[in-house]
Amino acid sequence: MAAADDVEMETVNLETVNLNTERAERAGKEELEEEKMREDGEGKDFPRSGKVHRIVSKWMLPEPARRTYLERANCLPPPLFIISVSLAELAVFVYYAVWKPQKQWITLDKGILESPLTYLPEKREEAWRFISYMLVHAGVQHIVGNLFMQLVLGIPLEMVHKGLRVGLVYLAGVFAGSLASSIFDPLKSLVGASGGVYALMGGYFMNVIVNFQEMIPAFGIVRLLVIILIIALDMGFALYRRFFVPANGSPVSFAAHIAGGFAGMSIGYTVFSCFDKTLLKDPRFWMAIAAYVICLLFAVFFNVFLSPAN
Repeated sequence: MAAADDVEMETVNLETVNLNTERAERAGKEELEEEKMREDGEGKDFPRSGKVHRIVSKWMLPEPARRTYLERANCLPPPLFIISVSLAELAVFVYYAVWKPQKQWITLDKGILESPLTYLPEKREEAWRFISYMLVHAGVQHIVGNLFMQLVLGIPLEMVHKGLRVGLVYLAGVFAGSLASSIFDPLKSLVGASGGVYALMGGYFMNVIVNFQEMIPAFGIVRLLVIILIIALDMGFALYRRFFVPANGSPVSFAAHIAGGFAGMSIGYTVFSCFDKTLLKDPRFWMAIAAYVICLLFAVFFNVFLSPAN
């Protein structure tokens, strides 16, 4: 028995040593790669923001894609899409909260529900409302939560994947949100950019899950917990707006959150996992687009022929 115990202890110690060796080798490899990138940067006149790009690459990309990103990292063009959308949303909120004074800023009711930007089931023929609703928010918590998340997550994503891809994912989530709301909550209005924000979170969330071992596991857990916490808070506010709104207010649909998340986990994941590949040559992208188009056609058919809002 003593001999067997000794063998077992030696096996455990050997596994521990091997695990520590693998970790040390991985850490050493990353240090060598960063040192080489610094040396390359000296010869190639790399921008002084190289440290920022290294941090962004660790948070946004799996290990195999980081070096490719660092070799061509730059801020041209800057993350204009997310910044522009955020400024537009903030401007609309200030307009309805200040220039059209409300009784309180915590929840805005009459002003936003009369807005030509808000999605209203009885005005579905005004097709722009299926997109423009993202500019209108129901109150301070609503806009602060959306702006915080889309800036904190959207700017690094746009630095890595550029504005065209991030814009595609964001708008796909916004459009999916209004379509889903018109089907699953057809008699309720809809405001807020949560569909787009959840699309970004869904795409990023899927990439962290699939590439968990290559995206710094310890920080990966933290990132997942932060995303879950933000989703819980935002969904809580959305449910309040839908089911516990004061008697003098109007309930607002929350279906956009769920639909935006699904759009992100399909189209967003495909787009964000093709960092160093041609997106149009990836069959997964076309499969996601085909599924999206099928859902779109069904939503159009439902709204024209079956919706209770008719």
